[in-house]
This record gives sequence, C-alpha cells and structure tokens, in this order.
Amino acid sequence: MVMGDRMIELEYPFDVDYLIKNKKKIKRELLLKPGLIEKNIAILGGSTTSEIKNMLEIFLLNQGIKPNFYESEYNKYYEDAIFGNDELDNFSPDIIYIHTTNRNIINCPSMYDEEDDINKKLESEYSKFEKIWDTLFLKFNATIIQNNFEYPYYRLLGNKDASDIHGYINYITKLNQKFYDYANSHNNFFINDINYISSCYGLDKWSNQFYWHMYKYALEVPAIPYLSFNLSNIIKSIYGKNKKALVLDLDNTLWGGIVGDDGVENLAIGPEIPSGQVYLEFQKYLKDQKSLGVILNINSKNEYENAIAGLNHPGGELKPDDFIIIKANWNPKNMNIKDISEELNLGADSFVFVDDNPAERKVVKDYIEGIAVPNIDIPENYIRNIDHNGYFEVTNFSKEDLKKSDLYKDNAKRSQMMSTFDNYEDYLKSLNMKAEIASFNPIYLERISQLSNKSNQFNLTTKRYSLADIESVYNSDEYIKIYGKLEDIFGDNGVISVVIGKIKDDELHIDLWIMSCRVLKRNMEIAMMDKLVEKAKEKGIKTIYGYYYPTLKNKMVKDFYDLQGFELLNEDENGNKTYKLDIENYENKNNVIEVIE
Repeated sequence: MVMGDRMIELEYPFDVDYLIKNKKKIKRELLLKPGLIEKNIAILGGSTTSEIKNMLEIFLLNQGIKPNFYESEYNKYYEDAIFGNDELDNFSPDIIYIHTTNRNIINCPSMYDEEDDINKKLESEYSKFEKIWDTLFLKFNATIIQNNFEYPYYRLLGNKDASDIHGYINYITKLNQKFYDYANSHNNFFINDINYISSCYGLDKWSNQFYWHMYKYALEVPAIPYLSFNLSNIIKSIYGKNKKALVLDLDNTLWGGIVGDDGVENLAIGPEIPSGQVYLEFQKYLKDQKSLGVILNINSKNEYENAIAGLNHPGGELKPDDFIIIKANWNPKNMNIKDISEELNLGADSFVFVDDNPAERKVVKDYIEGIAVPNIDIPENYIRNIDHNGYFEVTNFSKEDLKKSDLYKDNAKRSQMMSTFDNYEDYLKSLNMKAEIASFNPIYLERISQLSNKSNQFNLTTKRYSLADIESVYNSDEYIKIYGKLEDIFGDNGVISVVIGKIKDDELHIDLWIMSCRVLKRNMEIAMMDKLVEKAKEKGIKTIYGYYYPTLKNKMVKDFYDLQGFELLNEDENGNKTYKLDIENYENKNNVIEVIE
C-alpha cells in the first residue's frame, strides 16, 4: 500500500516472502508514481544477480528513482570492467555496482604460507580490484559502488582465525581495510557494507550452501531484499533522496512515562534503571544524528511547560536547545507537522515522524503525503528500526551539515527581526548581506553536488548531479558555472545557490538553477542573475535561454523567468516552459546584497 509517495511494504522491517512473491505487482504500481528520475545502473556480478536487480529496482522506484539496468553475464565482472564490450560502453552508466563476495577471492591464505607469502597474496587480490575501479573511472567517470567482503561461514582456526595471519577472517579484514582506504581517497566511490548486513541477517543463513551450488547465488534468496535495500539507500542518497529532519513525540518515545501525569521526577530516563537506560541510549542516538545535520523537532500532545520540564530532566541527553521547533499542544499531530514544514520551509517528504502511538502514526501517514513513519515497535527496537531504514544515509558530508541546526536557528532569528520592519526592503538592507558569487571552486564541488540533489522547491529544471557530473562540468569549457555563498549579521549560510549554463555559440542555455530554501525571499536569485549576465557577456553571449520543468514541489518558481524579464517562447501541455533574454541592454537589479568574487 502506498502512503503518500512511499510504499510502506518497502520500509524496514519488511515481509521478505511478500516482496519476493509480489515484486512484479509492486513494480507496476510504483511505475505510476509521478516525477521519477531515470538513472542507468550497471551491475557487474561475481555471482548470480538477477534477483538482486529485481529487488533493487522496486526499492529504487519507491525512492523516486527509475533505474535502467545493464547486467553482466555470470561472473564476468572483471572482463566487463577491464576489457569492456559495446553493450556496456553504449549504456553509459551513471552508477556501476560491483557485486562480489568472498566467493570471488582467489588468492587465499594457506597454513603453509609465510607472512611474506600472505602479504603478496593480499596485495595481488587488492590490485585486481583497484585495476577494475581505476579502469571504470577512466572510461565512464561514473559513481562506483563496491561490496566489501562478508566473513566466511566457518572458521578453520576457531577463534584464532580472527587474529592469526593464516586465518581467513584475518585476511578478509585486511582486504576490506584496503577497500576502505581506497574509498576514503577517491570521490564517487562507495562501499556497500555486506559484511554488516550479513552479520545482522546471520552468517549461517546468509551463506546457505543450497543457493550457491544450485543457483550460484552467493547469499540465500530471502537475504537478497536486505542487500538490495541497503544498496538502494546508497543510491538514493547520492541523488538527494535522503530525509532531512526528525519530528519526535515525547511521552514513551523520548522517555518512559507521561510527564503531565507522572511528573518529571518519575520519568524513566537516565542510567539509574534499565528502562531509563533504553531511552537515554535512544536520545544519544538522536543527538548523534543531529551532529550529521539532521534537524530535530518536537510534536507532542502536552502542555508546553511540561514538555520543556521533561526535556530539562537531568538524566536526559537532549535539551530544548537541541530542537529547532517544539510543538507541545493539543492540536492534531498532522496539523503540527504541516506547521513545522511551513516554518522550516521544508517539504513534508523531508521528515521522519517518530511516535510510540500507532494511532498517531496512522493519522500522520494518512494525511501527510511523503512523510516517513517507521513502525518503531518496543523501545528496545527504536534505534534499530530507524537506523536500518537508512533515512539519513551518508554519502557526502560537508561543513554545512555540521552547523545545519544553527543555520535554521539563525533563520528563526531573521523571522523575528523581520516582524519589526514595515518595509521589506529596509529589512533586507538591515541584514547587511554579503554574497560571494564566482565560478566553481574545487573546494566547493562536493557541496554543489549535494545542493543539486537536495534542492526541490527552488529547482527550475529538476536535474540531479552526482559529484562525478559536477566534476565533469567544472573541467569543461562548454559551461558557465557559478556558485553563491551568503552571509549576514546572523551568520554564514555557506554555498546556497548554483547556476549551470551550457554555451552554444553566442547562446547560453541554463541547465540548472537551484537555491537552498533557507535563503528564499532574500534577493539572492537577483544577485545571481546579475553575475550570470556579467559572466555571459565576458564569453560573448548575446542571448540566455531558461527552462522551467514543473514538479509537485517547484511551483514556487513557475514564474521565476517572467519576474527576471525573460520572454516566454513556448509552453507545452505539461507546463514545460522555454524562455529567452537578450542581455545586451541588461541592467543589474540587486540593490540589497554586497557581492564579492
């Protein structure tokens, strides 16, 4: 069943038998979703991958991504990568997934080997994969996702297998570390951690010998949805499909008990009792999520004073200052979430709602489109059920993420200050805004890619760019590409706007124009327009063409080009618009932001 734009059967914990039996039906239903983005995904397998592809497809469709697949022949991953073939070359993959497992390790340690022999085997095994990755990067400039290796289902040396140089577990641990070192030194390369997934699933079941010897599946078929789901979380994160914020209940969610009835002193939170330890651990987990840039909010049926008193409990980890918005009242929770969405200027599909009450969860699911509502079960499972869903999967991490909570708090201060002005332009001038607007800088490329995948409301063409795509644009002379940073008296917002235009003779065609929702209505788009025209004139451009492709989320910019003085050339039946602007007599319009380069 689809709730909003997500099918709840495809969220953890899921019914594996149902997914395997109904995957075709699920696929048909999900293909009807509007706004799917298409991506080419090549699967290079060291074992059978057909069911992995099927499961990955429905998980990605549920995340708003429609995959087109290339699938290598059985165990031809090395040949496809190193020697290539016309089908793969013409496929032009955006993502290359290399599905190898411990079944594909050739150079294994022996009890007869000396330490030097084992090190040579380790280096030889790693070099094979490094050659694969380097070759694929050079040929396709695509994003690569590589499995690490799961532990074997037996230990020849018993417990000593982990520590002795002859042990297979010891060997795999070292080989995995080499993979991680490569990932840490190469952009657009990610590890699909099947070592962790197989451990959660259970190695004895994961390495079911029947499926290997009968079908050459390196894991049992019922385990495939877990692998595919984990893989889909990496891909959806690359293309900006992560959630951004948590909306949390209080009573029996952040602590045990009801603060209004039991009193603060009787709440179960803190190290003194086992139930209190469970809630304390959950609060610490949420605090760690905040450090990753996840925005925390409260939505509780409570008196405000009681809610604040509970959050100030000495045994708790989270305090009132950890939250951006605290809604503690008796309004319906779906109404509070709509208010939070408007105050933060974030779409409801950016939120994860966590509440112990199944009735409240159902109301929010039914009335808030796109929101994620995990079945958090008992308190001991709160962390597992949120974490295993991968709502906040990290692929790119920037300094802006570390201070995101502070940025939203600064926005609240700006709103308070705005209410003291009668004239909006006077308010904008009082902010003393300074913008750095310039051609792409290598140190910001990761943030630019991140922004292109997270911006939904101010996104005129809805295009998504991986880091590899942004690097390609940066290295090309065919584009004018500018970024914008904005700071004011309340703080530095970081990189918040990007424009990419492709040069064709004396024309510039805008492929991407995005801006963070944090700086809407601050005239930053006007300052960006002035700089874009300046850069275009330097390149001999005479006409700029702009494009608007409507989605459910970007209606706020449907008249953007009209307001910038562009001429509407045409509009099709789907609302797609094409504009042009002759820039010979263009005059700068920004008068509230000081621009530096």
